[in-house]
Amino acid sequence: MHGEYKVPGGKLVVVDLDVADGRLRNVRVAGDFFLEPDEAILEINSALEGAPVDTDTAGLRDRIDAALPESAVLFGFTSESVGVAVRRALAQATDWRDYDWQLIHEAPQSPALHMALDEVITAEVAAGRRPPTLRVWEWDAPAVIIGSFQSLRNEVDAAGAARHGVTVVRRISGGGAMFAEPQSTITYSLAVPDALVSGLSFADSYAYLDDWVLAALGDLGIKAWYQPLNDIATDMGKVAGAAQKRMVGPGGGPGAVLHHVTMSYDIDADKMLEVLRIGKEKLSDKGTRSAKKRVDPLRRQTGLPREAVIEKMIDSFRSRYGLAHGEVTTEEMARARELVRTKFANEEWTTRIP
Repeated sequence: MHGEYKVPGGKLVVVDLDVADGRLRNVRVAGDFFLEPDEAILEINSALEGAPVDTDTAGLRDRIDAALPESAVLFGFTSESVGVAVRRALAQATDWRDYDWQLIHEAPQSPALHMALDEVITAEVAAGRRPPTLRVWEWDAPAVIIGSFQSLRNEVDAAGAARHGVTVVRRISGGGAMFAEPQSTITYSLAVPDALVSGLSFADSYAYLDDWVLAALGDLGIKAWYQPLNDIATDMGKVAGAAQKRMVGPGGGPGAVLHHVTMSYDIDADKMLEVLRIGKEKLSDKGTRSAKKRVDPLRRQTGLPREAVIEKMIDSFRSRYGLAHGEVTTEEMARARELVRTKFANEEWTTRIP
């Protein structure tokens, strides 16, 4: 069995192993990390040898930590990341390069249709009828998108939304509210087979699926990092937030993960404060005193037009994993429009938690 894990912001950890009588055998750890002393790699292999196959990541980490000498220095990886790579090997996890990725980047669409397309496309990936897909959104109207479990009245100032012509929709993933205007944000979705994140905890999957974005921002000259659970930040403030939804495949088989991210390009913070109810507690837990600091725009950090930032991000993804042009099929669009009618533009769904 073979497992790989790219440590977010760090190095690649690779594990090859066999399984016999319910235990790990012939464990071989490799990667482009740094480790001192040199012979510590043998201690890591020996620590994993014979471990029961149901040992979780923490248990594997503890075995490695107990075997390593106090003088050992691990750079670019951790004992826990080795445990993750082992779990991914046992789960027969896939890698980004195992797939033929497809890009969807089409004309502006309504907020409700974007919600529906996320659900339909992810369901198609889960069913095996569509390859893993990167979809870049374009908005035709300003919107507030609240998380699946948020209270509508607690998050949105209805009068402010009406005054600014802002559509309010509820998405299928959890997380917090987002404010978006057609040229103010960069939003994208990844619809991926769950095999890509097999062996990862829910929290680790966020970092793993966001890692390419950190690299893309690096290509733009922005030093960014993942900030648990679901934020991307720079030394100038938060620039993005992510959310996920897991879908089961047909007949309860292998499914898919929807991972979507909204990045601040040039947010009107004053308008956002009139539309969203952002409490002091939410601001304080981000270590900031004002919403303006929380939505530091990419425009100021890159000096590039929004379209150029998007194009460079797409090019960065393509150079790493390959990316072919695609489109929403006629059948997918028909199903999405039906979901708009029955769910996402339906008051019953939007107000399901008043």
